Amino acid sequence: MRPNNVRTCWADNQPAVSGWLSIGDSYSAEIVGHSGVDCVTIDLQHAMSDISDMIPMLQAISATPATPFVRVPSNDPATIMKALDAGSYGLICPLINSAEEAHAFVSASSYPPLGTRSFGPARGLFYGGPDYAAYANDTLIRLAMIETLEGLAAVEDICAVEGLDGIFIGPGDLGLNLGKGADLDPNDPEVCKAFDRCLSAAKAVSKHAGLFCPNGAVARKRADQGFDFVVLGSDAILLKAALASELSEFSG
Repeated sequence: MRPNNVRTCWADNQPAVSGWLSIGDSYSAEIVGHSGVDCVTIDLQHAMSDISDMIPMLQAISATPATPFVRVPSNDPATIMKALDAGSYGLICPLINSAEEAHAFVSASSYPPLGTRSFGPARGLFYGGPDYAAYANDTLIRLAMIETLEGLAAVEDICAVEGLDGIFIGPGDLGLNLGKGADLDPNDPEVCKAFDRCLSAAKAVSKHAGLFCPNGAVARKRADQGFDFVVLGSDAILLKAALASELSEFSG
């Protein structure tokens, strides 16, 4: 089976860097995939993309060195299986608030005996290789999002779920739930305490911890703290920032 770049990074004790696709377009996916990131995540929750956009975007990423990931819109087994069958090698699932919900996520994304995923890998077989079914459970990556007070309170139990590779902090929603607003102050003591708790919970059971970062500088800081799956900002955020910078140069 084709290796997963993110697992390779982790085996080498290195953080994995993910691109993030908010623009529902295969050309954008291809550009980000060739940027040097380890994986590229298609966002189906908040981006301008849906399942019909996802398939050509996965095909575009497959032509690059990056590994394809998908953030599914919800903990829905049908959507989870569709994303995997279409060739995603990693899933980020939003709003996981309990160990039971994490178990359901793992079950939907894993073949028996670990889970209840139905067999029919379709494009996943083309991308992964003819031995896909034998190695999919161990090769694919499952990250549960921690972004509510309920999820934060249960983060130790969530991290302990068998088959879950780790957690992914949604800083915007977590900030809203903490009463801090979506635009977090990274130095706020309560925010730091929440992030530290998530990181400690994951590391205590040899799991992985990631989060969305607004830029490369913040991602580097988080990686130095011990987070081993970081996002450098979305294609839309980076495009907007680049245009603003060029307009600033133009305006003097």
